[in-house]
Amino acid sequence: MDREKVRELLEAVAAGALAPEQALARLRALPVEDLRFARVDLHRSLRHGVPEAVFCQGKTPEQVVAIVRRLAEAHDNVLATRAEPAVVAALLASGLPCQVHEAARVVVVKPVARDGVGLIVVVSAGTSDLPVAEEAAVTAEAMGNHVERVFDCGVAGLHRLVPHLDRLSEANAIIAVAGMEGALPSVLGGLVDRPVIAVPTSVGYGASFGGVAALLAMLNSCAPGVSVVNIDNGYGAAAQANQINKLASKLR
Repeated sequence: MDREKVRELLEAVAAGALAPEQALARLRALPVEDLRFARVDLHRSLRHGVPEAVFCQGKTPEQVVAIVRRLAEAHDNVLATRAEPAVVAALLASGLPCQVHEAARVVVVKPVARDGVGLIVVVSAGTSDLPVAEEAAVTAEAMGNHVERVFDCGVAGLHRLVPHLDRLSEANAIIAVAGMEGALPSVLGGLVDRPVIAVPTSVGYGASFGGVAALLAMLNSCAPGVSVVNIDNGYGAAAQANQINKLASKLR
């Protein structure tokens, strides 16, 4: 149940096309449905504007399908993130309409294309950072944002970033994805007056400590306007960028 569907329900009651008792029956399942192994949050779209996403890691394929099926009864563009091949296969076999984004390890269930609002730009430092960058981009698109990608523009070749500066300056939010030493967000923060959401990745040689070096570098950024999410958390960066972009789009 999302905001638009609740609005339609209330308008139907006001117009006399739907009895209050019928509307109450439809709302009765809110806000949570207990599947015993999971308590599905059917109210999240009303609170946050987007439905609950399913983090697949640690769940069985059967559990993922059951949760996603219930969410898809009430929502479009339901996200299943960190979907391993067994989970992808189970979702495809479930009969639910699915769009698989292999690079992002994301499955969008009941995908509905929308004209995205505003602009979010996802920038990756290197090709090795693409899985996390694509997770961020696909998530932000599913949430209803206009997203553009600028990939392989790390600090080892900053000249690759220069042609995109004008577009970066037009974005309401920038997601900067980088491993190794994690310098890209600081560079972007020093070039544009836009909020930069830094995503450290677990890419790098031994002293990168699985992304800890990049995380600490981003947390210690001297550039203004840089915020940081956890290692490899493309979904979290997209959720934050979505909120910034939607607020900025309303103000314009």
